[in-house]
Amino acid sequence: MTADLVITGCTALVHGEHGEIGFVENSGIVVRDGVIQSVTSARDVADVPSFERVDASGQLAMPGFINCHTHAPMVALRGIAEDQTVEEWFNDWIWPIESNLTDRVVELGALLACAEMIRGGVTSFADHYFSMDRVAAAVTESGLRANLGWAYFSSQGPEGRERSLDFALRLRGAAGGRITTSLAPHAPYTVDDTDLAATARLAREHGLPVHIHAAENKAQTDSSLERYGRTPVQVLQRAGLLDVDLLIAHGTGIREEDLAVLQEGGGRIAVATAPRGYLKFGWGTTPVRALRSIGIPVGLATDGAASNNTLDVWESMTLTALVQKSVEQDPTWLTAREALDHATRQSALAVGLGGKAGALAPGFRADLILVDLTGPHTQPVHDIAATLVHSARSSDVLTTVVDGRILMRDRRLLTLDVPAIVSELGSLLPDLIKRRGGQRIQDYNG
Repeated sequence: MTADLVITGCTALVHGEHGEIGFVENSGIVVRDGVIQSVTSARDVADVPSFERVDASGQLAMPGFINCHTHAPMVALRGIAEDQTVEEWFNDWIWPIESNLTDRVVELGALLACAEMIRGGVTSFADHYFSMDRVAAAVTESGLRANLGWAYFSSQGPEGRERSLDFALRLRGAAGGRITTSLAPHAPYTVDDTDLAATARLAREHGLPVHIHAAENKAQTDSSLERYGRTPVQVLQRAGLLDVDLLIAHGTGIREEDLAVLQEGGGRIAVATAPRGYLKFGWGTTPVRALRSIGIPVGLATDGAASNNTLDVWESMTLTALVQKSVEQDPTWLTAREALDHATRQSALAVGLGGKAGALAPGFRADLILVDLTGPHTQPVHDIAATLVHSARSSDVLTTVVDGRILMRDRRLLTLDVPAIVSELGSLLPDLIKRRGGQRIQDYNG
């Protein structure tokens, strides 16, 4: 049979039986029907007929990055509210500006975000925002994979929750199966106990995961304890959300007593960490070591570009490794191979793609990237893992493949026209970024 894609001559990042990271030189990868059929030697694939062939000599093949928590359309607000407290950032800038959102701005922002992520080696992302039909359209056009959830607040009344459910049911399985969906309550401080419990019931009834911000920082946890006598994690437990598949964004305010609560949860629980934004807001960091010790997957994320400024998951990987060493005061943790594990296998688990993505292995979706390791900043290579985590960068990604389809080859985007997107978005920005006195989509009082 003729293969859809054959990649030859690369060094392949592979996972061992227990998830350990290894590297195999002079490898060949065969892709058919969007699935990896084999990861073998370059010699074994030399005569395999294919519709497309990539000579990846001097390059490394690895699973594509997964951005486990972002707000893609917020690239339109990149750099607009700098050096602010989180209260000022939300109440004085972001939520007033978002009251001006239009469907077209959301779609253009999502398209620009998709282009940025493809160029950075991201093959899948989990998004939590508004006008999500337009984000789904952008995902479809770009060729990326995504888990999408329409965010809602209790202040919107039951209509917000119903819209989130309707979207999740209509769009799951869209884009040839590349789109999956979640219910998306915003956070325990903007969604009340009744709505959280109703969300848990809907998730069980319809087999949907839930994507939520929770315990984003220590101040939120302290405020929750003062108001309700429970941490945000305990609020989620009481609502029944720890017994469904749950993705928690951030979690820098997770306390030691929350660990046993998370461990007792009956659902597939994961946390997404986005360290760059935490450094900007002075939040501390996600307790990756403690969560890992109890078997909670921690995936890498960027949050939205309005706070993080980039959608660079490669940078998130590097910062996670460095910040963890600093906060734990232990240079032996987080190792480069452990960081790569979070960037691949654990990120896939976090967004519900365990066994489907996050590894180069037969039967997995062909979501992969080719990375140039010949640049002066990556040479010489004594330890490939260390080179990837601490020397390479997202601009070293040459080729991005999703479902066996090449979305970028030799740094050239094949599915999106960035100049056209930027031009139209730029024409709409003046009306978007006008702030309105007293008008916000929500009030932050975390």
